[in-house]
Amino acid sequence: MSADKVCLVIGAGGDTGSAIARAFAAEGLHAILVRRPRNIEKTEASAEIIRQVGGKATAIGCDARDPDAVKALVEEIESDIGPIDVAVFNIGANVKFSIADTTPRIFRKVWEMGTYAGFLMAHNVAPFMEARGKGTMIFTGATASMRGASGFSAFASAKHGLRALAQSCARELGPKNIHVAHVIVDGMIDSVFIRENVPTVDQMRDEDAILSPDHIAQNYVHLYRQPRNAWTFEIDLRPYKETW
Repeated sequence: MSADKVCLVIGAGGDTGSAIARAFAAEGLHAILVRRPRNIEKTEASAEIIRQVGGKATAIGCDARDPDAVKALVEEIESDIGPIDVAVFNIGANVKFSIADTTPRIFRKVWEMGTYAGFLMAHNVAPFMEARGKGTMIFTGATASMRGASGFSAFASAKHGLRALAQSCARELGPKNIHVAHVIVDGMIDSVFIRENVPTVDQMRDEDAILSPDHIAQNYVHLYRQPRNAWTFEIDLRPYKETW
């Protein structure tokens, strides 16, 4: 097994997730970028960007809602690549439907993606971190972590659940020298979806009125670096112009 410390990013999409992976690779960690198997080509492209600048990165396809697949993923990393020093859960699952149009299937799928998959990561990573007596887990939240807006019953329920999961993990694992943090990303992110759907995105970027994925990622690294006598559980990130 390599001696490289590993940063596992579950939900390493092309914007925030990949930025988080790049930021930790720049710190010298081996970044493991995980998305659904059908997205492996995009994930590999994000990993290649890290490798081109001298970082270490591996792209892996995995259904984060599958308990057997997540268990195998973590065990493979720990045995073949290196110890997971920081694990980041970054799956979004943001959908908007009226309560009448939110089918049981939609609600269950959003919960599986937004909450259950976060549990599976923590459940499988925690024993390895506990055995070493150190580690960091970071969960990505959203505005919906704090309030349920109209049309977001499934998403808000999942994000509220993820926040509660992170709180419980922090209280349980903190005394074992494992730093658990929850990041509320409260605002529009400069992502492919936004660039394709928001006509004013260029102006917003010029005015620093939209969240930069790279600047979000810097805060994750800051949490990772914090001394244990001054750990943060929760931070919220938003542009200075954001109403909250």
